[in-house]
Amino acid sequence: MFFTLCRASRWARRGLALALATSLAAYTAAITPDRKAALDHISAQSLQGHVSFLASDLLEGRDTPSRGLDIAAEYIASQFRRAGLKPAGDDGYFQTAHYVTTGQALDGVELTVRAANSSLQIPKSEMRILAAGKAEFSDVTPLKISLDDVKPDLVAGRVLVVATKRRDAMAVLRKLKPSAVLLAYSSAGRAPEVTERLEDVEQRSVFPVIRVHSHDFFKLVEAAKPGAMEVKLSLRLPPPVERPVNLRNVVGLLPGSDPTLGGTYVLISAHYDHLGMKPSGEGDLIFNGANDDASGVASMIEMASALSASTPAPRRSILFIAYFGEEKGLLGSRYYGRHPLFPLKKTVADLNLEHLGRTDGPNGSLAGTATMTGYGYSDITTAFEMAGAATGLKIYAPERNGDDYFARSDNQSLADQGVPAHTFLTAFEFPDYHKVGDEWNKIDYANLAKVNRAIALTVMMIADDPLPPHWNESSVKTEKYVKAWRELK
Repeated sequence: MFFTLCRASRWARRGLALALATSLAAYTAAITPDRKAALDHISAQSLQGHVSFLASDLLEGRDTPSRGLDIAAEYIASQFRRAGLKPAGDDGYFQTAHYVTTGQALDGVELTVRAANSSLQIPKSEMRILAAGKAEFSDVTPLKISLDDVKPDLVAGRVLVVATKRRDAMAVLRKLKPSAVLLAYSSAGRAPEVTERLEDVEQRSVFPVIRVHSHDFFKLVEAAKPGAMEVKLSLRLPPPVERPVNLRNVVGLLPGSDPTLGGTYVLISAHYDHLGMKPSGEGDLIFNGANDDASGVASMIEMASALSASTPAPRRSILFIAYFGEEKGLLGSRYYGRHPLFPLKKTVADLNLEHLGRTDGPNGSLAGTATMTGYGYSDITTAFEMAGAATGLKIYAPERNGDDYFARSDNQSLADQGVPAHTFLTAFEFPDYHKVGDEWNKIDYANLAKVNRAIALTVMMIADDPLPPHWNESSVKTEKYVKAWRELK
């Protein structure tokens, strides 16, 4: 009902006040006692129970992979089962992804660069392995390439040299089939004795990619023209040691009550991993990750319980997913984006939950407020504003961070596929971000429950409306998402 009433005024901010008053009154009147009871079901005490377990020392920071991460996955699955959600994974409540950890020893590794009148020795301390693999060559003539203009058939089997800091460099390189790649960096850098990485079996490179932090090498590469370089390279890199690892998203489904809309999905997501433990030192070594992101996972569990208690159920189906590996590069959400358990073209929205529990922001208390990344990127923003007004929560438009953080959480993986997706949060930054002090007793649970009610109401509004959310097509910031959304449909 809400979307139908205010669709014409979504992006006309001058008319929003009237739309808010009219739509809010209409929607509030349509909330049945059972729906209100479902919102009241959300409990600060229950949220505290979930966060205190997920962020306990027992789970040792929920690193990806780790025993603590596996315990957290089993706990989330048990709570989905308790809420009555249907298992929606390939193994009950679990969607299994196959990875390998690779350990690449750098002992004795040295890169030699020979030019006409000089020779450059690059030690292991100036090299960092970005993709593991074996390399053994002597006096090879490398190709300098540009990632903007590279022909795969001309570089297959060659040693490539690139001077770039593009964030998508690895994605571009994976489409090629060289024997090895050296990325030239002008800045200094140090590499550990053993570089251990986590790689998706489906997407891993079969060739090594090495970042070289040598100013002299960088100058040499910068001065060269694209094509065969006038130098000879020698490198011996022994094969990595590999270990298979299975990682799991946790997935539960609340089927929709409408015969037609029940075949479409609103996704509620949060990542359940964190940073693990410091390898050594004194005092507290555990990154407990209470706000980041046990608060989001606990909120997802609590909303699953609340929405399951609503009679009738929301008209659209609600899909709940706890992702692994967000801290390692959005691994779980990107895996789901490539392997959706339900069609993405039928997934109308993704409400991702992060940093919901702390109210001590850098500029004072944020109690009684919440916001979202990509504010105004889609009409989900307006729905959240309406839900906030109905539940007494102030929804604020961030002066900064909203756009930057859009790409730093799991909503990005679904947005890239065209699904309107945002991350909902209270504070972008808080004093213990990625520190061992992010513990469960610092969460404002009363405020967390209030924020949960506003988000749950937003979900109900989206799920009950026959018209799905849309990207804001008038914004230049959403152009690539609008394009992906059109292709998806």
